[in-house]
Amino acid sequence: MSGEADAALRALVVAYAFPPTGGAGVGRPVKLVKYLGLHGVRPSVLTASNPSSPLRDDSLLADIPVGTEIVRVPTLEPGYGVKRVGWSLAQTGPAAPMSVGRRALKLAVDVGRQALVPDPQVLWLPAAQLALGRRLLRGADDVVLISGPPFSQFLLGPLARRRPGTAVILDYRDEWSTVREVYEMNARLPAQVGAVLERIVIGSAHAIITATEAFRANLLARFPFLDPAAVVAIPNGYDPDDFPAALPGPPAEADKLTITYAGTVFRLTSARGLLGALRRLHAAEPALARRLRVRFVGRIVETELDAFAGCEALGVERSGYLPHAEAMRALAASHLALCILDEAPHVERIYPAKIFELGHLAERWGLRVLTLSPPGALADLVRDHTIGELLPPRAEAAIAAAMARELRAFVAGVRPPAPRPRDFARFDRRALAGEFARVMRDALTRARR
Repeated sequence: MSGEADAALRALVVAYAFPPTGGAGVGRPVKLVKYLGLHGVRPSVLTASNPSSPLRDDSLLADIPVGTEIVRVPTLEPGYGVKRVGWSLAQTGPAAPMSVGRRALKLAVDVGRQALVPDPQVLWLPAAQLALGRRLLRGADDVVLISGPPFSQFLLGPLARRRPGTAVILDYRDEWSTVREVYEMNARLPAQVGAVLERIVIGSAHAIITATEAFRANLLARFPFLDPAAVVAIPNGYDPDDFPAALPGPPAEADKLTITYAGTVFRLTSARGLLGALRRLHAAEPALARRLRVRFVGRIVETELDAFAGCEALGVERSGYLPHAEAMRALAASHLALCILDEAPHVERIYPAKIFELGHLAERWGLRVLTLSPPGALADLVRDHTIGELLPPRAEAAIAAAMARELRAFVAGVRPPAPRPRDFARFDRRALAGEFARVMRDALTRARR
């Protein structure tokens, strides 16, 4: 190892989910670990050895630089299958018939929702605290960056802060307050205690990173004691390595217009407005609508499955989760790609990470993108960078009209103009890792001061 490498800043990235775990939340920490070395930072990783996660993607392991130290420690959580059964029971009405065993499981889930504060991943903390404590004792890291959700990981911040000269950084991929209100409405104690815990843990941080400027503004408004200079917005982005030089376009002789959504469908990305628009289109112009093929590539959570009932007759296909490279090929082979953000509390401060990959596909390969979003950060991003057409997510009539317009052009053999996204190099993951590195160095200066 060279002298320059030996002198690199040492950063521990704490991420409960890390490859081979797949899914949207993995992208930010794994790309950070991949590219920090370009900016004089040597990363290590602390993660769960058995995360309770529904997705696995071994292809993501290729992003981890050779020689990266990865510390994997166990969580005490039940497997994801047990959780899924429990969540379905938790939504069952009190009058619904259930066996004694299922009633006992439902009671256990209800108790767990109240006891596991701020989230079930708190059961990872005992092993994570022990592993982090050992590293702190031997001075293994200059910086500890904790990326959430899950936000129970942020409780490691006060422990890391106890070693003088070690910088603590909290990375908000999502807003803790939004997660509480959207997902914990039926668990009042965790929501209330979580609000108190958030105030405590952010006081342990030398720097805070947020995924959007709107996150940053909201955090500063809620916690006026924060130093604005120590709270920095760094967006998600795209990795050029994820896009091969040659990507397939839509088949030249295709008999159907293909529209593709890639990503998880859950409450914040619900496709109910789009599916309602499809039903309208099939009712109004059935012959035209039959020329449409709509693909969903990715996981659809249980609470959204009812919206897809009978949708096969509308030309809807569901492929389930695909490795990232296959999902990119599916998008590139489409006539139109979708980005969806549904109407829900606080979504005006959110944009799905997938929009950056769609924007790069638009910039480099001319992929056309339709974004369904309420006003806010995502809508502003799409407009500011001219990524494509923008419609409200529940405007079924407008969405149906847009699809009919696309179909008429397709049937007539007319190819609409390619998009021209502006200033998209700003979202290159290599450059964003440099922004993280600058925050790390500033935080370390504060810690040593």
